[in-house]
Amino acid sequence: MAFLMAIAGVFLVLYFCYALLRWNEIRYRKKGLPPGTMGWPVFGETSKFLEQGPDFMKKQAARYGSFFKSHIFGCPTVICMDAELNRYILMNESKGLVAGYPQSMLDILGNSNIAAVHGPAHKFLRGALLSLVSPQMLRDIVLPRIDRFMSSHLTDWDGKIINLQDHTKEVIFLSIMDQIASIDPRSKRADYFKTHFFKLVLGTLSLPINLPGTNYRNGVQARKNLLSMLRQILEERKASNESYKDMLSCLMKTDENKYKLNDDEILDLELTLMYSGYETVSTTSMMALKFLHDNPKALEEIRKEHLAIRERKKPNEPINFDELKSMKFTRAVILETSRLATVVNGVLRKTTHDVELNGYLIPKGWRIYVFTREINYDTSQYPDPLSFNPWRWMEKNLESHNYFFLFGGGTRLCPAKELGITEISTFLHYILTRYRWEEVGETKLEKFPRVQAPNGMHMRFSSY
Repeated sequence: MAFLMAIAGVFLVLYFCYALLRWNEIRYRKKGLPPGTMGWPVFGETSKFLEQGPDFMKKQAARYGSFFKSHIFGCPTVICMDAELNRYILMNESKGLVAGYPQSMLDILGNSNIAAVHGPAHKFLRGALLSLVSPQMLRDIVLPRIDRFMSSHLTDWDGKIINLQDHTKEVIFLSIMDQIASIDPRSKRADYFKTHFFKLVLGTLSLPINLPGTNYRNGVQARKNLLSMLRQILEERKASNESYKDMLSCLMKTDENKYKLNDDEILDLELTLMYSGYETVSTTSMMALKFLHDNPKALEEIRKEHLAIRERKKPNEPINFDELKSMKFTRAVILETSRLATVVNGVLRKTTHDVELNGYLIPKGWRIYVFTREINYDTSQYPDPLSFNPWRWMEKNLESHNYFFLFGGGTRLCPAKELGITEISTFLHYILTRYRWEEVGETKLEKFPRVQAPNGMHMRFSSY
């Protein structure tokens, strides 16, 4: 009897699960929607999306075409893998296709986060952000700070086996903290920021389930802790007559700054700069060293470029803005690394009203995942796409072609693009002119949802 009851229980559970899946499919089976599957209520297909990544996309595209529906990160979503349609979506925010990042990201990065606003508010915040990374700011304030930091921080790698994944994350994060608020990398304040910031990053890519122990709850709490510390720094600056040459001081100069922000907007903008610059820049730095290690010809070419700059300078003389702009091959290496490693897989948009796309009617409030990853491996754009070939960026201006989405597109083109390239170029300059490196063991790489080496990426460094 007990056995039969157990069988009946299993049957009921299976039937309930089947009924839930069917109910969720029927619920979103409206006329005019693209084909696809929706998975479980609330959770949707988020786990499949995160675990299978590009394979999940390819399977769904093989079954439903390059424009299909799903349910990820707690929201009904249309996934678009068509290059021309992706370009249209990115270039037409004014037609009801605004930034639509996951609710967890919006909650944790704040209401004044540039990804959370659109229209005039977005234009204003984008202008404020661009004012911090203008050519003049890069030349006079940002580059000197980055150079001073990298020159002093990359001094003791000789003879050591370095976990590049951990070290590039730390170096880039501490450099960003120095640029934003002159935070000493050896201070307790820097350790505090680092501890809570890494929790914040994990929380932004999680389901918005506010329960103890979840990445989301930890991320929300990390935001509160970071904002508390940033507000303390802001108040210290207001009470001090000391002069600083960093981004925070520029934002606080309301008499000189065209973009006058209140304290909350300043704090959210600082948090946005920390978040947006950290992961893409650190990952690209790590992967650039990996690709250069694996491609001796490219390594020889880029080292030649940097040694030529160093030979014209005194031993500890910083690099200047003109020398930075002359690093043509370095820029090509950075772009090729971003393309081949696919540091950014795509971007999210949200419909502000019912929008017709590709013959389908996408309801108001749905997300659209502009999946740009496959364009990076399109043979019509990049011949022999799986090879690391920085020279392709030297031969023709690939940065201006219609399907160049490495930094987003339209009015959402990454405003800190040149800041990131400046950071990576300076990092590479001091590595290339000081060290050789060789890989220790084999590195296992995961490329979705973020590029990472689960067991680390270990390199042995020696003086050049």
